[in-house]
Parts: sequence; structure tokens; C-alpha cells
Amino acid sequence: MNNKEEKIILQELSLIAKGGKYSAEQIAYIASCLTVCSVKIKAKAIWLMGEAGFKCPNSVCAYVPQIAENMRSNDDLLRERALNALGRIGKSEFVLSALYFTEMVSLAHDTAPNVRLAFIWACENIAVNTPEIFNDIMPVFAGLLDDENIRVRIEAPEVFRVIEKRKPELVKPYLDTLRKIDNTDENEVVRIHANEAIKATMKTR
Repeated sequence: MNNKEEKIILQELSLIAKGGKYSAEQIAYIASCLTVCSVKIKAKAIWLMGEAGFKCPNSVCAYVPQIAENMRSNDDLLRERALNALGRIGKSEFVLSALYFTEMVSLAHDTAPNVRLAFIWACENIAVNTPEIFNDIMPVFAGLLDDENIRVRIEAPEVFRVIEKRKPELVKPYLDTLRKIDNTDENEVVRIHANEAIKATMKTR
């Protein structure tokens, strides 16, 4: 595929994204882009599958295994986008992402910070409607609170905030850690997010 062909397909995908509605024909076209050699096109297609799946999960259920395969890609952008998509689909219908949840959690320790960040973001999406699945995963989130990457550290407290709204007992054991971050972290945004997670927990008491 040459640069001109790639540009045309990316423009077509962008037009579908702008429309915000995903017909059966559009989803079939997006799915056809999941197998192309271009990482840019494949990444865009995976993202759109996630957005389509968030709006109408049944429309993409046949393609979820293909999306999930990208968690094993050598390209960190594709791993990132696979997590994003599974999170969006899982927010609406977790059963479609459930089979791949263990593999999703394994990417919390990915070497690429954008992938670790995507893991947190995906879990925030899923936690909105299915917080109970995180009973045994909280230590993983706690480990990300002191991640070496600042973007990951900024986002990590947010998953505690989301989970506590429905399962505050899962967050309670980590309040002291969040307070320490709120008082000592060198980054202002990290401190703010930790403080918001603490305040949200207090509101549920």
C-alpha cells in the first residue's frame, strides 16, 4: 500500500468517525481495515470498532476476537488501541470483553507507558457498569500509582474514583496511599486526582 492509498482510507475512516453513526455497511468496511498492513489504518479501525461497539455492542461482536489479537502485537500503538476498544465495548457489554480480561490486565505491566495508560482508561470504562470484576485487581491499580511515567501516574487515581462510586469497599484499603500521594507527589495534577478520589470515597460513606 502506497502513501496515497493509505491517506484515502484514513480520510474515509475519519468521515465515518465524524458521522458518529455506524451502519452495517460502515462496520463491515471498518472491519476490512483490521487486516491491512498499515499500522495507522489498523489503529484507526480498531478505535472506530470500539466506538461502534460502545454505541451498539452487538454490531461488532463478530470482530472482538480480531480486535483482541492486537493486544499481542509488537506495535505498542496497536496494543494501546486494542485495550481502548475492549474498554469501550466492555463498558456497554462486558461479556464481549470478558474472555480477554486476563490478557488486558497483563498489559498493566507493558513496557510502553501508552499501553499502561490505555489499560487504566479501559478499566475506567468497564468499571462504570461492571465494577465487581475488579475485586482481585486493585493491587494492580495500586502499583500504577507510583508508575515511572507521569501520564500514567496522573491517570491512575482516576480508576479508584470511578470504582468507588459503586464499590467503595474496594477503594477503602488504599485511602492512606492516596492521601500520601495527595500530600507529597511532586506533580500538581497527580495530587488533584488523588484528592478527588479521596473526596469521592468520603461522599459514599
